Amino acid sequence: MIDLGLTKIAVIGVVALIVIGPEKLPKVARMAGTLYGRAQRYLNDVKSEVTREIEMEELRNLQKEVQEAAQSVKSEVENSISQNMADVENSWSDSSSSSESAASSGYSSYSHVSTDDLARKAREFRRKKLVRNSAIPNWYKQRNGGKMHVTSGAARVARFRPRGPTNSSFY
Repeated sequence: MIDLGLTKIAVIGVVALIVIGPEKLPKVARMAGTLYGRAQRYLNDVKSEVTREIEMEELRNLQKEVQEAAQSVKSEVENSISQNMADVENSWSDSSSSSESAASSGYSSYSHVSTDDLARKAREFRRKKLVRNSAIPNWYKQRNGGKMHVTSGAARVARFRPRGPTNSSFY
């Protein structure tokens, strides 16, 4: 900005003292300092705003590049999926014709498992798990002092043993 050395500042101060006077010089100096601070803050705000705008433009360009790359990947994946689906459908149609011939011969690979049997086993498993986990609710155990976990006999005895010296002659 402006190159102000110590001698130039001293000359400006002497001229200001002569022109303004010693009574008004502190007020003018404070006003000049305040204006100088405001100018610096304004310049810093402008610099940061410009920097932010440049960064936002870079981010927008980066976002466009990423969207284009994502779109190309998406189209490649969709093409691959459609090609694989066509292959699967072709193989399915080939295998369904062979399974029809196997069914007509009396052979079925899933004849030993019934869906009703699977559903019954799943219901029993869920019921047994429910009984195991919720025979006594945790809130009831906590409120009434029920066992929350298994404790050994020594630990239970130690829990109720008095602490500190028990000999009355010690006092």
